[in-house]
Amino acid sequence: MERDAFDLLARAERDHWWFQGRRTFVAAAIRRAGLSPSATVLDAGCGSGGNLALLAGLVPQGRLYGFEYDAEARRAATALGIGTIAAGALPDGVPFPETAFDLIGLFDVLEHLADPVASLRALGERLSPGGALVLTVPALPWLWGPHDVVHQHHRRYTAASLTQHVAHAGLQIEYLSYLNLLLLPLAILQRLRERVLGYHADALTPAPWLNRLLRRLWELERRWVPSHRLPLGLSLLAIVRRAPAHGASA
Repeated sequence: MERDAFDLLARAERDHWWFQGRRTFVAAAIRRAGLSPSATVLDAGCGSGGNLALLAGLVPQGRLYGFEYDAEARRAATALGIGTIAAGALPDGVPFPETAFDLIGLFDVLEHLADPVASLRALGERLSPGGALVLTVPALPWLWGPHDVVHQHHRRYTAASLTQHVAHAGLQIEYLSYLNLLLLPLAILQRLRERVLGYHADALTPAPWLNRLLRRLWELERRWVPSHRLPLGLSLLAIVRRAPAHGASA
C-alpha cells in the first residue's frame, strides 16, 4: 500500500463507516463459528490494530496475538497495548511457532498477497483442532479500479475464486456470503467517477452525517448475514475450517 494511503487508512480505522460496518459482520461471523471466551486468537496482518479491541472483547479470558509486516503499522498496533504483536508475513513468516489458534482473523489481507493459496495453507496449519479462519476480501473483479491500484491489491474475488483458493490450500468453507449489497449501486457510480476524474485518497472519510448514514445502511444487512447469504456485494465474508483428512469418516 502506498504510504499516504496507509496513513489515511490508519487514521480512519476507528470511525470510518466501512471499518465500523465490517467489524459488525466479523463479530457476528466469529460468534457463529462458536468461539470460546477463553480461546487463543490470531489477527493475521493486523495493520495498525483496528480490529484488536473487537477480538479482545470476544475472548475476555483468552489470549490475543497479532502480526504485521509493515513496521510503522506494527508500532501503531503495539502502542494500543492489546494482545501480543510481532513482526510477520505470509506465507512463510507466521510468528508464534509454538502456538495453535482457535481463531485466525484475516481481514482484507488476502487480496494483497502474491501467493494466496500458500498463505491460506500456512494459516490452516496453525489452527487448533476445530479452529476456524474468518476472512474478508473485496469482491467482484469487474469493480477493479484506481482504489485497488493505490492499495496494491492483486485481485478482487468472486465466491467461486475464493472457494477455489481455499480448497487448493487444503481447507473448506463452512459459510460464505457476499456483503454490502445495498451500497453496491453507489460503489458502481464511484468507480465510474474514479475512472473519469481520478482517485483522490484525501476524500477517504466522508462527512459525519454521510458516514453515519452509510454505516446504518450497511448494517441493515445484519438481518441476513451471517444467518443467511447474500448473492452479491462489495465484499465476501467466509468461515473456513480444515478439510477432513482423506478417508476420515464424516
